[in-house]
Amino acid sequence: MFVHMLVLGMALMAAGTASAQAPATGEAKPIKMVVLGDSLSAGFGLPATTAFPERLQKSLQAKGIAVDMTNAGVSGDTSSGGRDRLDWSVPEGTQAVIVELGANDALRGIDPAVTRSALADILTRLKARGIVVLLCGMLAPPNYGSDYSDRFNAIYPDLAKSFAVPLYPFFLDGVATEARLNQADGLHPTAEGVDVIVKKILPSVEALLGARTGQRS
Repeated sequence: MFVHMLVLGMALMAAGTASAQAPATGEAKPIKMVVLGDSLSAGFGLPATTAFPERLQKSLQAKGIAVDMTNAGVSGDTSSGGRDRLDWSVPEGTQAVIVELGANDALRGIDPAVTRSALADILTRLKARGIVVLLCGMLAPPNYGSDYSDRFNAIYPDLAKSFAVPLYPFFLDGVATEARLNQADGLHPTAEGVDVIVKKILPSVEALLGARTGQRS
C-alpha cells in the first residue's frame, strides 16, 4: 500500500512539473507585418527606435496586439522602386502590409499615371498572396499646379476603392505644415511627429489586423 501511494505521489508530482513547464496553449502568435515605404516611414534622420514601424509596434503591444514588425522603408524610394523590390521586402509569411509610398513621386513630379500603375501592381501582388493591406495616401505639393495635384491626389482613393483595401487618406496628417513636428528640412517628421502619426493611424491599423483575424477564423 505504501509503495502504491509513493508511486502515485511521484506520478502526480511529475505531472505537475510537466504542466508547469509546458508552454501555454492558445496564445496568439505575433502577426508578421511589413511597412513598405520611403524615408517618411524608414525613420530618416532619427534613431532607429523612433522610426514609425518601431513606434507603431510599441503602441500595438501596449494594446495587447503582438506584431513581428519589419521596417522596409528605403529613403528616396518611389512607388516604382517599392514595386521592384516587393518580393524581397515582403518575405513569405507576411500577413499584413502598410504601403506608404508616393511622396518622392510627387516631389519629383513623376507622371501620376506611373505612380498609379506601380501602386496598382503592388496591391495586385499583395492581395494575390492573401496579405491584408492598409494603403496610406499622399498629397502632391501645390507648386506643380492644380491639374497635377488633382491627378496625383486621386490615385489613393481610386485604388483603395478598386482593390477594396482600407485607405488612410494622408500619412502626414497632423504633421505636415507643423514646423515643430518636422526636422529642419521641413519634410521629415521628428520623433514627436512620428508619435503623432502613430496615434492618428493606430485605429486604422487595429481595424486592419482585426480584419486579418476575421479572414483566418
